Amino acid sequence: QVQLVESGGGLVQAGGSLSLSCAVSGGTLSSYAMGWFRQAPGKEREFVAYASWSGSRRLYADSVKGRFTIFRDSAKNTVNLQMNNLKPEDTAVYSCAARKDYFTDYNIGDRYDYRGQGTQVTVSS
Repeated sequence: QVQLVESGGGLVQAGGSLSLSCAVSGGTLSSYAMGWFRQAPGKEREFVAYASWSGSRRLYADSVKGRFTIFRDSAKNTVNLQMNNLKPEDTAVYSCAARKDYFTDYNIGDRYDYRGQGTQVTVSS
């Protein structure tokens, strides 16, 4: 059974940076396409970033493009999200997700096979 565990969340001032990590166990990272999603209080879960099975294709929500970077670390079996120039509106619980088989609707959380519990990111103004 594949398990995903996020880490790296915390409290940061606006303009600061955080690096999130999603550890994959019970499976090999290269077997899965990976996504990051976030959910703020009272709001629906939204897509943040996606990396394909090989990592060669990376896609971002417009709201984070140019500020966030998703990258895979095969040696550590992790997928990471580097977040720079954080804004108060980035405050949310961030979670990672994994999908084994080919799909195109990478921005829909329910299309993934596995999801982590999430890590809280709070950006103060």
